[in-house]
Amino acid sequence: MSNLTIKDLEILQGTLNQAGLDYQLELDEGKILVMGPSDIVSSEIGVRLIASLSNWVYPRRLGRLFDSSAGFIISDTNLKVPDVSFVRAQRLKKIEVALKPKTVLNLVLKELILSIVSLILYSV
Repeated sequence: MSNLTIKDLEILQGTLNQAGLDYQLELDEGKILVMGPSDIVSSEIGVRLIASLSNWVYPRRLGRLFDSSAGFIISDTNLKVPDVSFVRAQRLKKIEVALKPKTVLNLVLKELILSIVSLILYSV
């Protein structure tokens, strides 16, 4: 079993994007995980969490909130894509300097990450 890295994930994501495929990928202990779509209940929970947190975070200038489009590099073999995440303003100042424009895997550290468990219902 190979132990893939963030660089390998970036290459795969680029190849998929060139082929017109838009998959959300995570890297867990060197293994690539393809994330499925959320059900509508889980999606609504995410929207409500972001709205509630936004009402607290932004007026106080505490930091920034991110949805499931943001990737967080935990280590060279771990990249997570949580449904909702928060990064303190002080920490953002330190890492924004190093960010490249349009970086996909853009944040290294986080204060809060929330993943919502989807209950996918199938009808036959």
